[in-house]
Order: sequence, then structure tokens, then C-alpha cells
Amino acid sequence: MSLSMNERIASYGVVPVVVLEDVNDALPLARALVNGGLAVAEVTFRTSAAKESIRIMSEAYPDMLVGAGTVLTIKQVDEAVEAGAKFIVSPGFDPEVVDYCLSKDIPIYPGTVTPSEVGQAVKRGLNVCKFFPAEQYGGVSTIKALSAPFNMVKFMPTGGVNANNLKEYLSCDKIVACGGSWMVKADLIKARDFDKIELLTKEAVALVKEIRG
Repeated sequence: MSLSMNERIASYGVVPVVVLEDVNDALPLARALVNGGLAVAEVTFRTSAAKESIRIMSEAYPDMLVGAGTVLTIKQVDEAVEAGAKFIVSPGFDPEVVDYCLSKDIPIYPGTVTPSEVGQAVKRGLNVCKFFPAEQYGGVSTIKALSAPFNMVKFMPTGGVNANNLKEYLSCDKIVACGGSWMVKADLIKARDFDKIELLTKEAVALVKEIRG
């Protein structure tokens, strides 16, 4: 039986959140992540290079879980999926975007931080939501509080998660995986230091294994 998208993301524990300004960085970045043990990435739609970067990464590594992040519109959903994105992540809960993805059977992880937003997700049958910005909204303690009335929901916190607090997050059974950019920092990409990115990725993988066993 093939794993669901939620299970595949959970198996990694960490989802690198990538901002690419130059499409020429897409292939070496994907290679660094795959070689480092994280064949998964959320490529944010904040830049003009995002769509083509997703296409390059998806074509070079068909088994890699390449998703699109910071998706704000239906048009962006279509562009991302057409480029090869396997899942969609949005910073907030936009009913129009969520319903569109669900109607097309596209895995969607909408941003939620309040009971009302989580309730909207539950009503639509979603059982994994993004929690963003995680640290600013109380981190693990808020996730645990939300999980009391919504015990069927798990979260993917992003925003302020790093190697120093990853253990606190992944030790919580209501957290599927964490989104993070510490292994794919903009300055490392700009410097084209893909060896360092691969090293940091390996360290992240080792840390997840240490935490989750």
C-alpha cells in the first residue's frame, strides 16, 4: 500500500522551506537535499523563479516531494501543480484556495493558528494543518492547547523552528513534521554553497532520527 502524502511528509520530520531567486540554483539545491537525506521541499511562491524551479526539481528528481508554499490564489495553485508540485501550502486559511485544492484532490496544508481556522479545516475533512508563524503564536504550547478540542488534527509548524528547538516540536505527538529554512538559508543559496546545505541537511536528518528514534 502506498503511503499518503501526510505519511510521506511525516517520515521526513522536517520540510525544508526554500526561497529561490535564480532558477539555476534549483537543480544543485535539489541534489543537495536528496543527497543529504531530505527528498522533500516546500518552494515558496514568493519569487518569479518559483514555478520554473519546481519544474526543474520535479523533473530531475521525480520521487522527490516538491511542494509549493506561500500559495495565495487559485491561479498559483494551477501554476504550481502544472509545474509538478505534489502539495500546496498556504500561510493562512483561504476557503476558496482550500476548497479548490480539495475539489482537484490536491494535498493542501493551510495555515491555521486559531480554533476557528482549525474548525474550518476539520469541517472540510483536513487532518493536517500548517501552523504559522509557529514561534510568534506560542509554539508547542499553543499546538497542545488547540489539540485538546481538535484531537483529530495534527500540525506542521513553520516559522522560527530551527535545530535548537526542533526537539521540543517533534517530541509532541500532534506534530507531523516541521517546516524550516535553517539548512537552506538564503545566504547559503546565494553563495552557492550547496556542500554546506547538504551537510546541514544530513545534520537535520540525524537530529530527527535522534528525536524520533
